[in-house]
Amino acid sequence: MRVGLFVTCLVDMMRPSVGFAAIKLLEAGGAEVVVPPGQTCCGQPAYNSGDRADAKALAAKVVAEFEGCDYVVAPSGSCSGMIRTHYGDLLDDDPALAARAQALAARTFELTDFLVNVLKLESVPGRFEGTVTYHDSCAGLREMGVKAQPRALLAKVPGLRLEEMAEPETCCGFGGTFSIKFGEISARLADNKCQHIANSGAKTVVLGDMGCLMNMEGRMRRRGDESTQFLHVAEVLAGEKP
Repeated sequence: MRVGLFVTCLVDMMRPSVGFAAIKLLEAGGAEVVVPPGQTCCGQPAYNSGDRADAKALAAKVVAEFEGCDYVVAPSGSCSGMIRTHYGDLLDDDPALAARAQALAARTFELTDFLVNVLKLESVPGRFEGTVTYHDSCAGLREMGVKAQPRALLAKVPGLRLEEMAEPETCCGFGGTFSIKFGEISARLADNKCQHIANSGAKTVVLGDMGCLMNMEGRMRRRGDESTQFLHVAEVLAGEKP
């Protein structure tokens, strides 16, 4: 099984450990992992900002780089959601390219969904001593149907205890360009999320999207909390340090 890893921009630039953790997990499930070296962005920021020309160019690049793989997997519900949910609409004026994109979309998965439902991973390499709480990222939850999968995998981590926060499915306020266009609303949403995290009693927050992770960690630090730890779910499952 040849699996193309779409690393994502934020993982590449801000937290490469997530990419290495994803490879470790995929290989633990028996996959041959391919990481196209020229990959860049899925096109989502341009798409969300109305720049369809650049978004189309990036989408066409992703299709060309990954269509030789049996599956495409991303450690992000946001980027995998862009490929699976939006490429068809974005490329509908080019029927041939749209058909290729739709074929790729059908083989595109968020990481934990792929580990649970395709590879059917029975054990994970990581260990974690302590209590964590989990944040459901909007795109992963609403576009990719990711909810039970990360929790099922976390239940396989020796030493880990999951304590659910209040409103785990509520937005953290990031939303890509939303946090820039609507800063005050974004900050309020982030403050609400930070309070739910604090109330849970957990000192580690686990989640599946780097945008949410950076947004909540940044807000928590500005609130004076220097100790709460924020980890991508792949890092916890693989036992990889950020």
